[in-house]
Amino acid sequence: MKIFLIRHGESIQNTKENYQIGLPDFQVYLSAKGQEEAREAGIFLKEYLAKNDIDYHDATLWVSPYKRTRQTAEIINEQLKIARIKEDITLIEQRYGLFSDKEISLIKEMFPEEFKFYDNHWQNNGKFYAKMPQGESPMDVALRTKLFLATIFRDQNDPLFVVSHGTTIKTIILNFFHFSPEWFNDDPTMANCAIRLIDSENDIKGNYIYKGPSRSLKKH
Repeated sequence: MKIFLIRHGESIQNTKENYQIGLPDFQVYLSAKGQEEAREAGIFLKEYLAKNDIDYHDATLWVSPYKRTRQTAEIINEQLKIARIKEDITLIEQRYGLFSDKEISLIKEMFPEEFKFYDNHWQNNGKFYAKMPQGESPMDVALRTKLFLATIFRDQNDPLFVVSHGTTIKTIILNFFHFSPEWFNDDPTMANCAIRLIDSENDIKGNYIYKGPSRSLKKH
C-alpha cells in the first residue's frame, strides 16, 4: 500500500491574517501563496508518479473537509485527475479550542491558568499529551486517525492520496508504524504542501518525497 500524505498550502492562519478576521478554523482559506504552493505540489506529484511508474488509475483522494484542504486538493487534482474523491471528518486539524486565532502573548493574558497547565506538559516533553482547553491534544488526534486507518484498510484502494493537516498527518504515520509519543515530539513540523510517503511494501515509513515549495517560490 502506498499513501501519499499532503499538508495543505499556506493559509490565512499561517500568515496570521486570521488573527484579525477571526474565522472559525474550518473556514480558514488558502492565501494566494498557498494556492501557488498547491499548484507546484500537483506538478511535482504528477512527475513523481510518472518517473516511478506508479499506476494511480484506481486511486482515492481523501480530503479533510476544512476549506483550505478542499482548496489544496482541488488544485492538486487539476494535475492528477483522480475521479474517486472522499472526505473524512477524522482528517480535520487538531482543534485549538480557546487558543485559536490568538498570539501567544494574548493567550497567556486571557487564559493564564489554562496556559500554565498546557505549558507544563509541553516543557516536560509532553507535547503529545498537551491538550488545548476546549480543544484537543495530539493524542486525541491520534485516536481519531486510528479510525481513518481502519477505513482505508477496509476499502483496499491503492495508491491513496490524503490532503490534511500537519499534526493529523504525523499521527497517521505514528499509528501506521506504532511509533512512540517521543517520535511525535521530535518530528519537525511539516512545511505547507510538503508530501510524505508511506509505502508498506518497500518499508518507507512516512519519508518526505517533497519538502514543500521551491526556493524560488518561497521568495515571492
